Amino acid sequence: MVCVQILGITNPEGRKKYIAAAFPSACGKTNLAMLKPTLPGWKVECVGDDIAWMRYDSEGNLRGINPESGFFGVVPGTSMKTNPYAMEAIHKNTIFTNVAMTNSGDAYWEGMEDEDVDLEEAEVTSWDHRRWTRESEFTAAHKNSRFCSPAHQLEIIDPAWEDPKGVPIEAILFGGRRERVVPLVYESYDWTHGVFVGASMRSLTTAASLEGTIRKINHDPFAMRPFFGYNCGHYFQHWLDMGNVPNAKLPKIFHVNWFRKEERSKLAATQDPKFLWPGFGQNSRVLEWIFRRTDNEDVAIPSPIGLVPKYGALNIEGITPDVDMQALFAIRKDDWQREVQGVREFFEDQLPKDLPQPLWRELEKLEERVKAMT
Repeated sequence: MVCVQILGITNPEGRKKYIAAAFPSACGKTNLAMLKPTLPGWKVECVGDDIAWMRYDSEGNLRGINPESGFFGVVPGTSMKTNPYAMEAIHKNTIFTNVAMTNSGDAYWEGMEDEDVDLEEAEVTSWDHRRWTRESEFTAAHKNSRFCSPAHQLEIIDPAWEDPKGVPIEAILFGGRRERVVPLVYESYDWTHGVFVGASMRSLTTAASLEGTIRKINHDPFAMRPFFGYNCGHYFQHWLDMGNVPNAKLPKIFHVNWFRKEERSKLAATQDPKFLWPGFGQNSRVLEWIFRRTDNEDVAIPSPIGLVPKYGALNIEGITPDVDMQALFAIRKDDWQREVQGVREFFEDQLPKDLPQPLWRELEKLEERVKAMT
C-alpha cells in the first residue's frame, strides 16, 4: 500500500502513535508532518512527508516506512509561523527550484514577508528573472516552487524514521482542499467505508496539480490521481483486500479538511470568505481527537457521512478568535446530494466496469443516509 506521509504523535502521558496521511500536493501534508503542536505537552515527530510504503507484519500490524532520504516541499506560504521546523531545516544543503532571489543571494518566496528580509533594501529578482517589488502584479516565486533538503537536518525527525521494520500505523487520514461542504474531520464507519472515503476524495486544483489555473473541484482518489500506474479499480480492490488479511489490526480511517471557509452568502459583497479553522499548529487539536478515537474513546457521534466529534470533544480552548464550530461541521443535505451525484458520475465515467462492488454499495448507503436528512 502507498500513502503519503507518516508522523509520530506523543501525548502528555508519553504514549506514542503513528498516523499516515494522504493529501494532494499543496494541501498541507509537509506542514502536518512537521507540525508544532499548540496543545501543551503534545509532541509530533516526522517519519516522512511525501511517500509511505505500508505492509502487514507477522503480528497483523500495518507498518509504514519512508523510502526517501529527504523532503520535497512547496515553499510559497512556508514561514516561521506556518512551519518553523521546515524553515530551520532548509538553512543549508538545500536545493530550491523556481524561487525568487535577493541581491544578497538569499531565496525568497511569498509568505516570507514577516521574516528577516528587508524588502525596502533588498533587490528581488523573480523566478522568471524580472525585478519584483511588493507592488508587482506577478508573484516573486512560482506557485509550485519547491525546496529539497536532507531529512536528517529536521530537528523533529523521528528516531525510527530509517527503521527497516517500519512504524505501526494506527490511523490513516485522507483529505483535500475544500472551501465548502466538507467538515473539519470525520471518521469512517469501518474499513470498507474508509476505502470509499479515500476513493471518493475530491479537492480544489492547486498550483501543483498541473491541470491548469482554473479553480475547480477535481476527483483525486487516495491523492493518487497523478500517480496511478495501473487500473485504479484494481488499486481500490487492493485496499479492500487489505481489510481481509487474517488477524489484521486495521487502522481507523479519517477525512480531514483544514480549508473550509465562511459561506459567501452570509458576507457583504465586498468581503472575502475567511478560513473557519486556523490550521497549522492548531491541527494538533484534531490529531488529539483522532488519537483518542484510536483508543475507542466515546467522543464521536454518527452523522450521514461518518463519525464526527461529540459536542465539546474537540479541544478549542484558547483559540482566538473564536471558532464557529456550527459552520465548521455543517453537513447540508443539498450539498451532499450534489456530492453524491458528483462521485457517482466520476465512478460511472472512469470505472464503469472496474469499480469494486463494495464501493458501489458504500455510495448507495451514503446516498440513502443523505436522503434521510431533514
